[in-house]
Amino acid sequence: MCGRFTLNQTAAALAQAFDLEAVPDLAGQYNIAPTQMVATVLHKSESHKREFQQLRWGLIPSWAKDPGMGAKLINARAETVQEKPSFRSAFKHRRCLVLADGFYEWQRQQHKKQPFYFRFQNEQPFAFAGLWEKWQSPSGEEITSCTILTTAANDLLQPIHDRMPVILAPNDYNLWLDPQEQNPEALQQLLRPYPAEAMTSYPVSTLVNKPQHNTPECIMPISENNA
Repeated sequence: MCGRFTLNQTAAALAQAFDLEAVPDLAGQYNIAPTQMVATVLHKSESHKREFQQLRWGLIPSWAKDPGMGAKLINARAETVQEKPSFRSAFKHRRCLVLADGFYEWQRQQHKKQPFYFRFQNEQPFAFAGLWEKWQSPSGEEITSCTILTTAANDLLQPIHDRMPVILAPNDYNLWLDPQEQNPEALQQLLRPYPAEAMTSYPVSTLVNKPQHNTPECIMPISENNA
């Protein structure tokens, strides 16, 4: 699964990486947790352009009776996403990019779970494959939310965890975002493990275990922060 990630990039870097006209200045986020707002890119059918938007992490299906359901739907398995009632409509019509520059996974060890941080070798931002949905309460409250797709772990992650978030190649952004593309076979081909050789990882402090810890210390190697 993917339960925590990071985004610490300038607005200019994000605009360039994801071909966006406007990106607000964002505070560095070193421990993004479920139900928080996350940076995403959506395709706007009116302009046929990409648009930056912040969505709540944890997809709330349009038919949900309670927005609390979203906390259970922070991830969607790529292998079954087109079949699950919570995700199949969004998979067909409402796909997005969830922006990040690193993420955490935990390795089960003898007496604890050790967090590891994963990022690109070049430290550049990247995009998780995401789905989004709009939910409305009986009183008219609207929440737009999203989920992150996961797939089998690559060789780098395999010793730590058997799943990883789907990281899309930049050349696949247009296809993933295009609402006119509804061929499940074409979309499924994008949902593959990212090449391990482009990534790196290292153990970090258990500071990241608590969402209230949102500082650069979260991503420091253990040898540097003595955690």
